[in-house]
Amino acid sequence: MTKYWTAHIVTGILILFLLGLHMAIMHMGGIVHLFSPHGGDAVSVENSLARDGSLFFTFTYILMLGVALYHGLYGLRTMLLELTLTPRMESVVTVVLAVVGLALFTIGSMATVAAHGMASVGGRV
Repeated sequence: MTKYWTAHIVTGILILFLLGLHMAIMHMGGIVHLFSPHGGDAVSVENSLARDGSLFFTFTYILMLGVALYHGLYGLRTMLLELTLTPRMESVVTVVLAVVGLALFTIGSMATVAAHGMASVGGRV
């Protein structure tokens, strides 16, 4: 078992935890009241701004993005390499998926940090 496969398994476990937390907060908020500092609906503007302004949520959003991208793209790479490609094509697939993953992570992280910045000053543009 390689370190990349181990990381794939660990990210799967982290996805279960982080997505479970997301589901509890966003979709079961009326039942569990896990994070609703302003009361009411979890998707209300006030609660959304409170989450976006929180460093905890900013960090967990970026973590969930990175974990999900690694897990998904590594799984896709594994499936594509099972097509018995030439070693050169395997390298191309690996590089393309790595570049796509880094680009998506950068864009998603920038959006999350921007949302945090806007919420920190009191609202959205």
